[in-house]
Amino acid sequence: MSNFIKLLVGTLLFTAFSLSAHQQKTSISTVLFNPRTENIEIMHRFRVHDAEHAAKEIFGKDADMIDSEITQQQFSDYVNERFRLFDSQQQPLKLKGVGHELDGNFFWVYQETTEPSNLENLTIQHEALRDLWPQQVNTINVEGKGKLQTLTFSGSVELLKVSLKQD
Repeated sequence: MSNFIKLLVGTLLFTAFSLSAHQQKTSISTVLFNPRTENIEIMHRFRVHDAEHAAKEIFGKDADMIDSEITQQQFSDYVNERFRLFDSQQQPLKLKGVGHELDGNFFWVYQETTEPSNLENLTIQHEALRDLWPQQVNTINVEGKGKLQTLTFSGSVELLKVSLKQD
């Protein structure tokens, strides 16, 4: 193999590794209608790398998502403040933070609320990290009421609605 090809392959591998170590600026959340508890359970998953950069920017350079329970709680509170659900009459649902955890490369934030009766649709707002980074994309999967529905918050999108009518 020529030296040029070796250099090219090495450069491509290094670039791929470097890109994977940088911020992804994406999150995935699940809004789950749990028939057993009659609650709406919300699970937000952020990459630790993204959360760490955000925490340092929001809470200061000493913020530490890996080793500081205080920073983890601050980040969890930050997410809880920037995620909202609205019922069919556009009234906000009272969400309760139920915890957070560090799991490998991911940081999870959990919320829940009682499912309102006669809920025909749900409007969602998910601004976590989008107030820091305009390129942040937050994806939400809504499960447990009919077919799986996926919402994507990107660009200037602030509110998205899903229909919960059973077909």
